Amino acid sequence: MNSKKIRELTFILHRYLGLAVGLLLVIVGLTGSLLVFEQDFDRFMITQQYGQITPQKVQVSPESVMNTIETKYAARSDLHLFRIYLPDTPTSPYIGQLSTTKDQRTEVFLNPYTGKVIGERISDNTLIGMMLSLHYSLMAGETGTKIVGIIAFFMCVLTITGLILWPGWRRLIAGFKIKLDAHPKRANFDIHKVAGIITVVFLFFTGFTGFCWNFYDLTEPIIYAVTFTPKLSEPVSKPVPGKSTLNLTQQLKIADTALPGAITKSIYFPSKPEEALQIRMKLPQENVEYGNSNVYLDQYSGKVLRVDNALKLPLGDRVLNSFVPLHYGTFWGLPSRILYVFVGLAPLILFITGFVMWRYRYQGKIRISDRSSELSHSRRD
Repeated sequence: MNSKKIRELTFILHRYLGLAVGLLLVIVGLTGSLLVFEQDFDRFMITQQYGQITPQKVQVSPESVMNTIETKYAARSDLHLFRIYLPDTPTSPYIGQLSTTKDQRTEVFLNPYTGKVIGERISDNTLIGMMLSLHYSLMAGETGTKIVGIIAFFMCVLTITGLILWPGWRRLIAGFKIKLDAHPKRANFDIHKVAGIITVVFLFFTGFTGFCWNFYDLTEPIIYAVTFTPKLSEPVSKPVPGKSTLNLTQQLKIADTALPGAITKSIYFPSKPEEALQIRMKLPQENVEYGNSNVYLDQYSGKVLRVDNALKLPLGDRVLNSFVPLHYGTFWGLPSRILYVFVGLAPLILFITGFVMWRYRYQGKIRISDRSSELSHSRRD
């Protein structure tokens, strides 16, 4: 098959795949743009809803917060405290997250200086929660998650085919030029090619990471396999009959010793007797907000079961950890997050300009067909 034929097939695939999945990509892209600053917006909404926290000298301990939450919801057997986020600024609250048997999350906010509950909410019912659900699964549950994963894969295909078709490979300057004063058909094409080439790398990585997340059970072992990285076994606690779990304050001291210099960002509580207590931490050199370092402890003895230093992880784990900054655009801090707002708008621009190009071509075929029909009739006459 010659290069001309390959290009024609690539063009057909790019056009009709874009038309088929374009609207869904627009929805995912626009919600992605809104979610780039989700944490900043969420902090603002929490402050507006539950009031400003006045910094004081001493914060209450995570163990005190855990006890307060468990006491408050003791009568709710359907709720399980699975995570606590520690305050990341002097004016931030503790955030406790509880899950239900219906996979619904309740968030509890506590003043870090008084330990009092200042509010609660069901996270899925917030604006951010609904945007996340729309972005991740089109608000259609597990089926929607799979659909979005497939759409993300198609976006990867579109970026690759678009890159092949980009006219700048023949003339580099022409590939980045937009002639707005030209015929609308040419101006529309120029906008499409430039918007595509500027965002192609970012669209590919957001699509690739989105696909991997939505099909994680399939992609995780593949990533470990291609990077020749053995997956570590899950740490396991050894229940001791008649012995209660070690108190949280002691566990946190052990974690600090196991990973010196790291700051505790969140705590994941075991849901089963044999599960380990997970302390998520952040080293000063990490650029991920909540860190990728972890200390796993036996919940009964406090024995260190595993330490994951984010700076020394095997290749496969580093690849998986890179998904967050690549998908959310946090790898260059604020500049890359602002860039990702526009990356999220790219599917809308590309779909509109792509549809216009298809429309021009479709109308051109109709005119040619009409002319052929007229010539045929005239010859008969």
